Amino acid sequence: MTEIVTKPFGTAPRFNHCGETALSVELGDTIDLETNRRVRRLFGKMRENPLHGVLSINPTYRSLFIQYDPWECSFEKLVLHLEDMLRHEGDDEPEDRTVEIPVCYGGEFGPDLPFVASHNGLTIKEVIGIHCAALYHVFMIGFTPGFPYLGSLDSRLFTPRRDTPRIRVPAGSVGIADQQTGIYSVESPGGWQIIGRSPLKFFDPHDDPPTLLRAGMKIRFRPINKDEYSLT
Repeated sequence: MTEIVTKPFGTAPRFNHCGETALSVELGDTIDLETNRRVRRLFGKMRENPLHGVLSINPTYRSLFIQYDPWECSFEKLVLHLEDMLRHEGDDEPEDRTVEIPVCYGGEFGPDLPFVASHNGLTIKEVIGIHCAALYHVFMIGFTPGFPYLGSLDSRLFTPRRDTPRIRVPAGSVGIADQQTGIYSVESPGGWQIIGRSPLKFFDPHDDPPTLLRAGMKIRFRPINKDEYSLT
């Protein structure tokens, strides 16, 4: 992979060839909120100032992955456009809306909750309380359509992935994997420790937008019981 490094800004971005039709611009080496905000600012500016030939733009934890038509836009032209965006990135705050996510913890909805509690020397009630106390940032959407990768999980809940992934994890399942927590947007295989499930729909291809959550949002989890789950 060819790498071009330029240094006109505070943290030098890295522009990487990804085959003949894609580019990755990395804005940092670590997963942190400020780097992710820079990614989202650049993402917003690229959408506001579209470059002819760019086909898609996908933000991640610390980079943008951009697909382009090489007959319409060269790698070099795209790098120059990105450099200009970064020179004028400013410090405006990207989208920061807070969404409340109801979750029924434990039981049939959270079969791994007892393991998370015992692994961390906590009671089930303490795990739920700690998980709901935090304000989480949606760093990126990935894995499946609408799956939010959230930061930052309280270190008291860090738990390794399951040794054997499940073949089917229901949509709406809330899980923990190592230092992350997230929500399964659709039914899929997965190895995260499932501690609860939300009745909300996180992905619907017929909705506009099709995903409930987007990078830049904040969320809080709210515990509910089985009756509330059925009524939501």
